[in-house]
Amino acid sequence: MGKIWTDQAKYQSWLDVEVAACEANYKLGRIPKEAMQEIRQKAAFDSERILQIEAEVRHDVIAFLTNVNEYVGDSGRFIHVGMTSSDVLDTGLALQLKASTGLLLKEIKLLEKSIRSLAKIHKNTVMIGRSHAIHGEPITFGFKLAGWLAEIIRNSQRLERLEKDISIGQISGAMGTYANTDPEVEALACKELGLIPDTASTQVISRDRHADYVQTLALIGASLDRFATEIRNLQRTDVLEVEESFAKGQKGSSAMPHKRNPIRSERISGLARVLRSYVIAALENVSLWHERDISHSSNERMMLPDVSITLHFMLREMTEVINGLGIYPKNMIRNMNLYGGVVFSQRVLLALVKNGMLRENAYKIVQKNAHAAWNEEGGNFRRNLLSDSEVLDHLTEEQLESCFTTEIHQSNLNVIWQRLDL
Repeated sequence: MGKIWTDQAKYQSWLDVEVAACEANYKLGRIPKEAMQEIRQKAAFDSERILQIEAEVRHDVIAFLTNVNEYVGDSGRFIHVGMTSSDVLDTGLALQLKASTGLLLKEIKLLEKSIRSLAKIHKNTVMIGRSHAIHGEPITFGFKLAGWLAEIIRNSQRLERLEKDISIGQISGAMGTYANTDPEVEALACKELGLIPDTASTQVISRDRHADYVQTLALIGASLDRFATEIRNLQRTDVLEVEESFAKGQKGSSAMPHKRNPIRSERISGLARVLRSYVIAALENVSLWHERDISHSSNERMMLPDVSITLHFMLREMTEVINGLGIYPKNMIRNMNLYGGVVFSQRVLLALVKNGMLRENAYKIVQKNAHAAWNEEGGNFRRNLLSDSEVLDHLTEEQLESCFTTEIHQSNLNVIWQRLDL
């Protein structure tokens, strides 16, 4: 990914645009055959030389063209005819963005594969579900991962759509009116480059497309942050249901030898904040003055490489975290059964109602016994219920026992497995 955003790659994309435009003009009979051959053979650049020229002329595209003409010679007079700087800058940038999106798609597909594999393995690995960080009702670890998988699939689809929306070129000249260039040149050049001509560019390609790029990458980063935050919470010492891999020789703390910290997940969460921080700049770039200004240019030189490289790294990091994740089913069962199975309170409530108790009364009785289990040292919800005469007036011990199983919580999960082909 880093190679896509080097100066060398940027200038190469500019050269590709210029040569494609020349090829289009040649096909339209506006460049002699000999000149076109010379352009094909000699067109080149030197990054350091461009920077030397730019230090004098204070214009990057002019410096680039000056250097290219040093290689091409007289036939260079056919290069950049009827074009403006943004034709080169924005169309070249589109090539970089398209290449970048392609790499991101490759990485997100690998992450999808890893999550899918783990979800299949743990479809029936029972654990507690939580809301407000408090124990709710039983779920399975595969069910949790299914939610991640569905989100990654959506993000993959967003990238596929984005790749199309960002693969847009323009060779429309000053103000975008085609006054000094033929629209056919744009059409032929964009086809050669694998791009689509912009519907109605001004002197630049409108920055809503680039804002979409940044927002989409930030949104994918937010998904990775969600996964990472969950891993961090589940790795807490008092929970320890999953754990990042810990390499041989790795150290967790300079002072406390026992520490095994979720540092990679924390890294992902931190970098997601960087991605989100760029969204404001990307949105503000949409509002350029009249047909163009270059207030977007300075921050894009930082922002677009940063968001691309950062998300690429985050996707790889998350894939490695998933592939190395330690899963502890025994701890999941232990945590689920704390306080004598208070998480089965709804099953007891419904059983009491089914057997004739008013719902309001049943709720109060079940809540009283559940809270007592929480508030007492060694409290036990099931034991409390077995000692409650009002409960036993409506439920046999066998009926009560049947409330403390997880089968019903798994019985309809096949719907989700089918939707995700798990």
